[in-house]
Amino acid sequence: MQKKLLSGLFWLLLANLIVKPLWILGIEVGVQNAVGNSAYGFYFAIFNLAYIFNILLDLGVSNFNTRNIAQHPQLITKHLSGILSIKLLLFLLYLVVTFTVGALMGYGSDEFRLLAWLTVAQFLNSLILYLRSNFEGLLLFKWDSLFSVLDRILMILICGTLLLGPKLSIFNFHFSIFHFVYAQVAAYVLTALLSLIVIARKTHLSLLLSPFRSFSLPFMLVILRKSAPFALLVLLMASYNRIDPILLRALASDADAGIYAGAFRLLDALTMVCYLVSVPLLPVFSKLCSTRKNGTDNFQFSIFNFQLQDALRLVFWPLMLFAIGAAVLCALFAGPLMELLYPSRGELYVPAFRVVIFGLVPIAVTYIFGTLLTAGGHLRQLNLFAATSLLLNIVVNLLLIPRFGATGSAWASLTAQTFMALTQLLLAIRLFHLPASTFRFPTLSDIKKSINLFRNRE
Repeated sequence: MQKKLLSGLFWLLLANLIVKPLWILGIEVGVQNAVGNSAYGFYFAIFNLAYIFNILLDLGVSNFNTRNIAQHPQLITKHLSGILSIKLLLFLLYLVVTFTVGALMGYGSDEFRLLAWLTVAQFLNSLILYLRSNFEGLLLFKWDSLFSVLDRILMILICGTLLLGPKLSIFNFHFSIFHFVYAQVAAYVLTALLSLIVIARKTHLSLLLSPFRSFSLPFMLVILRKSAPFALLVLLMASYNRIDPILLRALASDADAGIYAGAFRLLDALTMVCYLVSVPLLPVFSKLCSTRKNGTDNFQFSIFNFQLQDALRLVFWPLMLFAIGAAVLCALFAGPLMELLYPSRGELYVPAFRVVIFGLVPIAVTYIFGTLLTAGGHLRQLNLFAATSLLLNIVVNLLLIPRFGATGSAWASLTAQTFMALTQLLLAIRLFHLPASTFRFPTLSDIKKSINLFRNRE
């Protein structure tokens, strides 16, 4: 079991580290350079609106399915048809919410056309995540690793062909932002179909499933009730992380939203490192927190605190050194970096980039201590912090965008991220009684003890 888990984690991380930076820094940059800041800003703002509400497409269903299929693999037929019906109903809810918000924002026909395609793309992406949860539940980790990046591989091939075709005289047409969206939808459709085919072959299922054959309202309500606090947290965090281009487009212009998208892109790529480090933290922290809750004496609580401090010490400084070092280097070499990504107009992105890149530091803190607080079940406090961060982000954006445009929005993002990180850090120190020694640089002995803890996280 441990060998399977480590092998699956290795392939998952390797695939994502190779493919996703190529997508972000290769294809997305190429598309923005091809269509221009205004067209890409138009897309990026509406994409973020669709992205903010995508938690409505899942609401914890995938996590529930992973746990249940792992424990009862024989239920996969019943779950597959029953959960597909839930996904379709959630898609209808998602459409109502996103289109209502679009109408309130005064969207016209072009905006609604793009929003319609992006909502379909988000639904397909959510469907793929659900289908992947079946691979995880059945311990088919290599298949899960493949389908975690297959959609991006297909998008890279399709978009790369569309972008390079005119330059190589293969075909001649004007690449538009809608071609970019069509390519995403096509890649998601192919990935979803292939995922379903592989699940059917591995489990001898019939592909002709009736989506509503096993629909159960009590089953759906149980899932929604259990996942509601976590779903709210994801919605709030997605909002304060993704609302900036929406406000930029409303208060400034499509071009400003495009400049922010260009400045934000490298931060998005570097954030992946923080996310990958946090992947093994959740099971470690969850196990430690369960030990703490089940403890009956001061000795057990002391053991918990020592183990937690060892785990935090192992990840805190390495991640901080990476985040601070990367942010400072990127800020110092902002001009050459932006010119490399966006030839002939890189100077447009430099002011916003020099601000937004420092968001990597609070993001790293959030991935550590947000994970710890989530493992400890402190979702109410996290939701309060996330709601306050969202309100703070909106207020600062309203104050700064009219005067500073994309750079003002970058300051708003950094302010919200910093507030969220500091409040989580302070709450973790108070709730888990973390002494100052927790944040000292780890010694060789600390590293050995922490590695043993990670080995035994199951």
